[in-house]
Amino acid sequence: MDRTLDLTAALGRVVIGALRGAGAVALFAAEAASHLFRPPFYGRLFLKAFIEIAWFSLPVVALTAVFTGMVLALQSYTGFARFNAEGAVANVVVLSITRELGPVLAGLMVAGRIGAAFAAEIGTMRVTDQIDALGTLSTNPMKYLVTPRLLAGTLALPLLVVVADILGVMGGWLIGTQQLGFASGAYLKATFDFLQIWDVVSGLVKAAVFGFIVTLMGCWCGYTSGGGAQGVGRATTSAVVASSILILATDYILTAIFFSR
Repeated sequence: MDRTLDLTAALGRVVIGALRGAGAVALFAAEAASHLFRPPFYGRLFLKAFIEIAWFSLPVVALTAVFTGMVLALQSYTGFARFNAEGAVANVVVLSITRELGPVLAGLMVAGRIGAAFAAEIGTMRVTDQIDALGTLSTNPMKYLVTPRLLAGTLALPLLVVVADILGVMGGWLIGTQQLGFASGAYLKATFDFLQIWDVVSGLVKAAVFGFIVTLMGCWCGYTSGGGAQGVGRATTSAVVASSILILATDYILTAIFFSR
């Protein structure tokens, strides 16, 4: 009986701690978002964060998308060949890339790069008291450090996903025409005939949400870090792990909302 009570109490503490953390993150996000509608707006910081996310993350997202499309075409062909349905390869590639793999993989790549960078940068400012110094200069740390990054992430990731969609489909087309024996015109026709505008739009909506999540968790983990260099390291790891888990969980929720019948 005592063991059961101890386990129940431990479980309750975990649940309460998780709810407390979720509430703190939600309040943090609400406060940061509220500063979008109150001047001043730090345009230079927004532009710097936007370039950091959109431009400098482009190579890793592009390479990931190309190889994902190539692997997807190979795997789809191998599976469909068992049922004499090889012609569906183009349909599966374009649908998988635009709806799921484009936004999810781009979000995960950006989480590994940008989420960690933001957590390390803001965490270093926290442990060196630079954030407190901003307050003494009559500068709101949330408005200065968090709000421009949140907006930049929300706007930049959909642009990266557009590139990822194009390159992912191109990777599938390359393998399909050069290795699997598809005619280029027939492959492209099957791709565009099957693709619907909502497939692309749903992926871009997911990308905007994922961009918000990545930058939010990076800023949150850095902003609440402490304990010197060790604390910054923990914040960096936590930002990547939390962003990745939330991206996958949110992807399921959005997919259920968009495509449930």
